[in-house]
Amino acid sequence: MTFNELNLKVGILSAIEELGYEQPMPVQEKVIPFMLSQKADLVALAQTGTGKTAAFGLPILNMIDANRPQVQALVLAPTRELCIQIANDLKNYAKNLRDLRIVPVYGGEDIRTQLRQLDRQPQVLVATPGRLIDLIERGKVALGAIDFLVLDEADEMLNMGFKEDIERILQDTPETRRTTLFSATMPKEIANIARRYMKDFEEITIGARNSGSDNVEHIYYVSQARQRYLALKRIVDLNPDIYGIVFCRTRQETKEVAEKLMRDGYNADALHGDLSQAQRDAVMQKFRIRNVQLLVATDVAARGLDVNDLTHVINYNLPDDVEVYTHRSGRTGRANKKGVSVSIIHSKEKFKIKDIERMLKKPFEQRQIPNGLEVCKKQLFHMIDRMQNVEVDEEQIGAYMTQIMKQLEYLDKEELLKRFVSLEFNRFLSYYKDAEDLNIPENREQRIKSKDGYGEKKKGKKTGERVRLKMNLGEREGLNPKRVLGIINDVTGDKSISVGAIEVTNKFTFFDVYADQLDQVVKAFAGQDEVLLSEAKSSKSYSEKKQDRRSTEDYRKSRRTSSPASSAKPWRNRERNRR
Repeated sequence: MTFNELNLKVGILSAIEELGYEQPMPVQEKVIPFMLSQKADLVALAQTGTGKTAAFGLPILNMIDANRPQVQALVLAPTRELCIQIANDLKNYAKNLRDLRIVPVYGGEDIRTQLRQLDRQPQVLVATPGRLIDLIERGKVALGAIDFLVLDEADEMLNMGFKEDIERILQDTPETRRTTLFSATMPKEIANIARRYMKDFEEITIGARNSGSDNVEHIYYVSQARQRYLALKRIVDLNPDIYGIVFCRTRQETKEVAEKLMRDGYNADALHGDLSQAQRDAVMQKFRIRNVQLLVATDVAARGLDVNDLTHVINYNLPDDVEVYTHRSGRTGRANKKGVSVSIIHSKEKFKIKDIERMLKKPFEQRQIPNGLEVCKKQLFHMIDRMQNVEVDEEQIGAYMTQIMKQLEYLDKEELLKRFVSLEFNRFLSYYKDAEDLNIPENREQRIKSKDGYGEKKKGKKTGERVRLKMNLGEREGLNPKRVLGIINDVTGDKSISVGAIEVTNKFTFFDVYADQLDQVVKAFAGQDEVLLSEAKSSKSYSEKKQDRRSTEDYRKSRRTSSPASSAKPWRNRERNRR
């Protein structure tokens, strides 16, 4: 099928031909004919980056009456960036249609500018929910005449807490409207909105429901928590042409990882909620033009982010929600291009990988964290490939070649190549010369898997994998084990931290953590003013001390039993009184 077969206006066809569109993508091939020929509402399940904007935009532009100066189509988007992107795409599709106006309205920009744009009513309004409600309440936007309503990335809008705003907006729209809802996943909240506000809707699914793109390869590496950043660097170094997003759990972690990458010479930057809109726009612009190779971001900050040609998405931490993983991985492998979704996990998180596999119905491949030799080899031959394919400007370089040849004439070809490679490559060779193996030995991983949530083996035998920590808060501050867990989760921002054997006294709290997560926990608490954390004086974990106490009591009992007269000894009475 071609676009010419879709019965679109000549002005639209000429515009998309100028944009280089030749054949409709699968979502467009299904949605466009449906919207042009049917009257029913539509729920379309498709991944981000599959051509959704053209799928709903082209038929709506085809049916808009440009001679009627009223808002006839409303497109709701979760974020400022996506709102702007949709509006720009629609303007490109409509550039050959006379008198048709498309206006985006969104938060983060002076509302007075948008009020002036609305002095002349557009036929198509693209909006974020919060700003639209503000404009409605100011009497600047009326939705009583709209014929088409599109909810784009509806699941993201619900994740961002826009449920009440969406329902408030829907109440202002006429019952005669046609509603089209686009979502990557179909959670219960989306199904409820569809049942409540849409009539006789059809469902079109591109790929399997709640599944990821077929163009995305899913791989994971198992790392100790304290070596997660080193594993990230190895993965990045193994992919010299990487252009991707590194997803972190918290703002603080995002800042730390981005700062470390920049300090270590990587072309990276951070995107998180503490940035002003101007700072966010500057980071995004650098990323879009590839001045930034790695964008380190939180899920909230990256919502609505629309960047093409990403090669990788890296999950520095697995998300708690499986559907969030679908959104993350869906940012690569777009427009029929291949992409890779990488996850760095702790051995205790393998069950999460299985859950995601079941939901996506796609296998994940476990790979070994690359060693120094593998990284160096990949970087070396990448450099050689670049040299082979470099464009030589004979006119510009020719003037210097005579002097260069004379200066290097004493070197044979092999020596010349050795020196050239060494000049470009010594940094990598030096860094990875004695690089340690970051992979968890198989027998160690099996030991970890055999432990329960409290770090003890199932038969109750002691283990040396736990360290006892002491917190300067206790019962008098209202602490209990549940609150202690909450504090640890909040401060570390990492729910994969395995906490065991919590003991709360009047003044202090003691708890165990795995030795390979110790540095992460202590470092997280180092920035806290009120909560002080230190290693307990005894390096033994609670389970070990409990076993020691049990052994000591057994010894004392046996001594008392075997020596009935021992109670008459004064020093034994003193010992008993001290206990």
